[in-house]
Amino acid sequence: MNLKQIAKDTAKTLQSYLTYQALRTVLAQLGETNPPLELWLHNFSSGKIQNGESFIEQLLREKPDLALRIMTVREHIAEEITEFLPEMVRTGIQQSNMEQRRQHLERITRIDTSNPSLQPEQQATSDPNLDNLSN
Repeated sequence: MNLKQIAKDTAKTLQSYLTYQALRTVLAQLGETNPPLELWLHNFSSGKIQNGESFIEQLLREKPDLALRIMTVREHIAEEITEFLPEMVRTGIQQSNMEQRRQHLERITRIDTSNPSLQPEQQATSDPNLDNLSN
């Protein structure tokens, strides 16, 4: 397990996600101030946002002012969330793991009541009075 590579991949994924969130913010702002430009950016970004850096590079060639705006918003979002993000991720994973384990334990310990043929056998083996009758 290469933890350094995992960290790099995670950071890249987070960076792309923050680019997406910045795009959503800018689209909402443009929707109020410049609907034609909002439509253009929406159409331009369709299918391109999975890789945030590639998206920014393409947008810089087409409309540098929009790319710079998205980069500024993305940077602001990153500054605001990085302080508490690590603890939120750890806590979220711990809670999710605990819930998944609980559900798994419930599934594997659940008695199947939909099959009535199993119930008499279970009662017969667990009823000590029935054992005495066979003697």
